[in-house]
Amino acid sequence: MSTLALPAGLDRNALLKRLLQLAVPLGATAAALVIGLLLIAISGRSVADAIEAFMDGAFGSAFAIGASINRAVALALVGLGFILAFRANLTNVGGEGQIAMGGIAATAMALHGGVASLPLGLAVLLPMLAGCVAGAAWGGAAGYLKVRFGTNEVISTLLLGFIALLLVYWSVQSENLLRQPRTSSSTLPESLPIPEAAQLPALTPFDESPLHIGLAICVVAAIFTAILLSRSTYGLKLRAVGLNELAARRAGMPCNLLLISALAMAGAFGGLAGAIMIQGEQYYLKAGFSSGYGFDGLVVGLLSRGSAIGVLAGALFFGFLRSGGISMEIMAQVPAALTLVIQGLIVIAVAGSVILLEKLETR
Repeated sequence: MSTLALPAGLDRNALLKRLLQLAVPLGATAAALVIGLLLIAISGRSVADAIEAFMDGAFGSAFAIGASINRAVALALVGLGFILAFRANLTNVGGEGQIAMGGIAATAMALHGGVASLPLGLAVLLPMLAGCVAGAAWGGAAGYLKVRFGTNEVISTLLLGFIALLLVYWSVQSENLLRQPRTSSSTLPESLPIPEAAQLPALTPFDESPLHIGLAICVVAAIFTAILLSRSTYGLKLRAVGLNELAARRAGMPCNLLLISALAMAGAFGGLAGAIMIQGEQYYLKAGFSSGYGFDGLVVGLLSRGSAIGVLAGALFFGFLRSGGISMEIMAQVPAALTLVIQGLIVIAVAGSVILLEKLETR
């Protein structure tokens, strides 16, 4: 009897490991989705209508697919910043605030920075650069607090995030800052639309698709992050600091600078995400524009296991999941709280599968 021939260099244990790495997360996600469908049925809503609404919202049209990918771009940038800081054993939970600061800076630059008439794409690039700088300053501030006063970065990034959200609210409430001029009592507390010259160009020639060049920027950022972490001296130093900061200090590494720069770069990714959200799809600043993307991006980074490719895959998954969930709320009247519960179940299932895989690998 003939036996199954394995590819050269691949033994049975390696093949089993690869199959488990694929099957366990998929099985856990499928189980979470089944539980979610049962919860929808228990709530009295039609499961068939909910599935149809989800598919229409996530994949039903060129607009739906483009919007889902645009959401994934913001999630991926926050996730890339998270894994970069995490390499130095830093936990950046301030993605929401860094998005907010990036959105404020990009809006201010687009509206009042005189960039609308600039050539060579500078009208698009300068607001994005302003968003990166603002996010980097917000992340770097948490890094400075850590090295100067020993403040835990989880606390500082989280609290700075709340401050940033309040700054967005203040900016769109004050006419001296970014609020549009009041023309009547019904004028909304939001900024003026940014000039068309500062808006991100479309990535496809199809008018019905909102997909913009933020996707290309995100892919470049992922490649840059992967190279930085795995192929550069800087990435090696971050890993040394993360594994044993005391030993790294004794080896003469500038640990304080490395810690501050890691959080600053993570913040820059978050600020870039905020700028892209303003320039690519929303076009004006309003309170709550970040809409939880920072916390979802944190989950993407946590589940990626430090891999830039894992961040992109997780961001795509959560981007389409978010689009489908919004569609279920609108079209199938599934309660918003229930869609959040389903998303939470999926996160728990995927996280549990990662822990299970780690235990299996130790055996």
